This record gives sequence, C-alpha cells and structure tokens, in this order.
Amino acid sequence: MQLSERQSIILQRLRDEGGTLSSAVISDLFDVSIQTIRKDLNALSDAGLVKRVHGGITLPVQTHNLSFHNRQVINLQAKRAIAARVAAAIPEGASLFLGIGTTLQQIAQALTQHSHLTVITNNLNAAMTLCQNPSIDTYLCGGKLRPSDQDLMGEDATRFLRRFHVNFGIFGVGGLGEDGTLLDFSPEESHISTAIMDNSEQRILVADRSKYLRSAPIKTGVLDDVDSFYTDSLPSALQTTCAAAGLHVVECLGRMSA
Repeated sequence: MQLSERQSIILQRLRDEGGTLSSAVISDLFDVSIQTIRKDLNALSDAGLVKRVHGGITLPVQTHNLSFHNRQVINLQAKRAIAARVAAAIPEGASLFLGIGTTLQQIAQALTQHSHLTVITNNLNAAMTLCQNPSIDTYLCGGKLRPSDQDLMGEDATRFLRRFHVNFGIFGVGGLGEDGTLLDFSPEESHISTAIMDNSEQRILVADRSKYLRSAPIKTGVLDDVDSFYTDSLPSALQTTCAAAGLHVVECLGRMSA
C-alpha cells in the first residue's frame, strides 16, 4: 500500500508514544471524528502495520516480515532520501557489501552513477539494478532463493560473503529496539548481517523511521556494532542511545549529527 500523509503521521506518532495510541488522541491530532479516522486505522491494520485494540491501536507483534511488494512502497520517499545520502558518502572505486531489503535496492539505484565499484550482495534486485552500469563489478552469492523477499539465503550465501573484506558494509534490519537492539526476522537474515559487519572496514546501518519499535524475534547486534546510521529522522528516544555509542548519525530528511 502507498501510505497517505495522515497514515504516515499516525505511524510516527504511534512509535513516539511507545507503541500504543488511542483513537481519541488520533482524532484530536487531526481535528476530525473517530469515524473519519477509522478508515485509516483499518487500512493500516489490513497492511499489518498496526494492530487494532479496543479504543485504539498498538504496534503488532511480528514473527515474519511484510511482503516485499508492500515494503517497496512504504516510506518510499524516506528510502530514496537515505539512498541518496549513502551513495554520496561512497567514493569512486570503493568495495562494498549490500544487504537485503528495499532500502538497499534504492541504494543500488543511487550507486549506478558511480564508477569502478566492487559490490558483493545477496540481494537480487540490487544486483539487477547494478547491471545498468558496466563499470561496476557485481558479485552475487549463491544460496536458497526466497521468492517473497527476492534474495538469497543460507549457509552458502553467508560463506560466500565471508570470503571478502570490503571498505563499506551497508545493511538494514527488520526492527530497531528503543535501546538500540538490531533485530531480524530469521537466523538466516541475522547471519547475513553479521557476516557483513564482521568483514567491513566501515559498517553502515540504514533504517527508515518505520523500523523503530518494530518487533522481530532475532537479535543481530546493537548500535555499538555500527559506525554510521542513516535514517530519515531520528526518534527522540534513540538520540541518547546513539550519542552514548558515539555513532555517526545522518538524518536524511533532517539535520546531520555525530
């Protein structure tokens, strides 16, 4: 689904409020009736982005990711802004990993303007996008194909990534806890991200605001494991955590801080 501006604001407010929001607060926020808001809440619930409860909504407890198609259009403007800023930080001739996810697909598109890159990925869409530029050397790992996520996973994929040592490791997460915990939906996803972090000189986390307080069952790491964090905007609850970790934060629809 393509989120409306009001639906995007509802999701941001839900995360700002710690994962629970009443229908009355939402209707007051937009100065409209609860009946008017109900259609937005039903649409967000149908997409799996919120859970309807008596009197309002909560963040859903998730053990699997949203469909790739849904993720392609959710927060697309934010993902493109993140991609542009990440690509601008990558020098010509660099080597890098690109992990899984729709934000990484946007980064691959932004990197097609570069030359003489070496890119290693398990992301099918990223690999196909990079084919637009013949000066970019792209290595695509083998492994088990996940049709729903359009990537390659498993021991073969992880082993392949560990054969390389690169300048930049760029990866996303399934969810981001308030304390800075990096979360994924499967052990296979976690293994891919760990391989990227272990074999990169600079580790770059990319996550739009929708990942904040989003539940996922596997702990991959913490913000201390990352060198740079690119996001559309930094939730206030994470600012102290990022500062304590000495993390370089780039807010791609806001300010930049270190």
